[in-house]
Amino acid sequence: MKSLVVEEGGKLSFAELPQPEYGECQALVKLKSCGVCNGTDMKLIHGTFKNFDTYPAVLGHEGVGEVVEVGSRVESFQKGDLVLLPFLEQGANGYEPGWGAFSEYAVVGDWKAYVKAGKGPGTPEFSESYYAQTVIRKEDKIDAVGAAMVITFREVLSAIRRFGMKENETAIVFGTGPVGLCFIRFLKLLGLSTVIAVDIHEEKIRQAKKMGADIALNSTIADVKQEVRKLFPEGVDYVVDAVGLNQLILQAMELIRYNGKICCYGISPKLGMDLDWSQAPYNWDLHFVQWPSKKEEGEAHHQIMAWINMGVLDPYDFISDVMPFEEAVKAFEKVEAREPGLKKIVIKF
Repeated sequence: MKSLVVEEGGKLSFAELPQPEYGECQALVKLKSCGVCNGTDMKLIHGTFKNFDTYPAVLGHEGVGEVVEVGSRVESFQKGDLVLLPFLEQGANGYEPGWGAFSEYAVVGDWKAYVKAGKGPGTPEFSESYYAQTVIRKEDKIDAVGAAMVITFREVLSAIRRFGMKENETAIVFGTGPVGLCFIRFLKLLGLSTVIAVDIHEEKIRQAKKMGADIALNSTIADVKQEVRKLFPEGVDYVVDAVGLNQLILQAMELIRYNGKICCYGISPKLGMDLDWSQAPYNWDLHFVQWPSKKEEGEAHHQIMAWINMGVLDPYDFISDVMPFEEAVKAFEKVEAREPGLKKIVIKF
């Protein structure tokens, strides 16, 4: 099978790998789509993903595929099912999985079958990812390309729950890429009273307003602190770093209220900084969510699909490009170039 791989040093290419084997509690999946992750995939390419050093690696973690074969104990998957989050679980031909969903085939696990077989949580055979390898039902109003966006949706919603954000509160979101737009949309759906978006590009400011931001500020033009303090003299409840820039933590300290929270999502390429909290209130929290829990992602699935099926959340609002697998290297070049108007790129197999 063909897979997209990255060498140490960042060179991308295609490699021929053997089709993955699957066990009695697993199913073989033929990939239909996979989203390009501006965070994880790009950090793997740049060699800045925390604690990952196994190169060459097979990229991709936002996959969607069709079940084509099932193991003898599998109960939750049937042939023809559209399923989220298939991975490669083992390396081959010297290539290690950087989750590996940019491959023609991958594997999912039936967590219920594992438990029944006595190989549940705590055993070496079990992976927490199995909780999030969810079937898209036939009645769900989504196709395989749009379903790739559901993976980011679930990650962001589970992070919002971790951060403890609630209705009638206030938040600022720095960065309006695909993740930032998800935060904006979900915070409004969840009933936050005011969501302020901040970015440096006018096109992204327009996108943020379309997603429901009450206020959108271009930080190259506006004095963000001054504008926020006019509206909220005591500061806001939450500031979200959806970019991964450490200096935003310092900027956020001037914006949060007493007992407010700075919420950092994802893994910054720089894993340290000098932290000066002289401009922060006396009491405040700094909360990192660097690694979304797959169990919590699975638990977020029903809410995400309810919003999609109700028509209040459209995956295609977050997707700017759909490209064939053969052009996957070009897709990453587009991300590197930070082309105007670029949102999520989904690769179609």
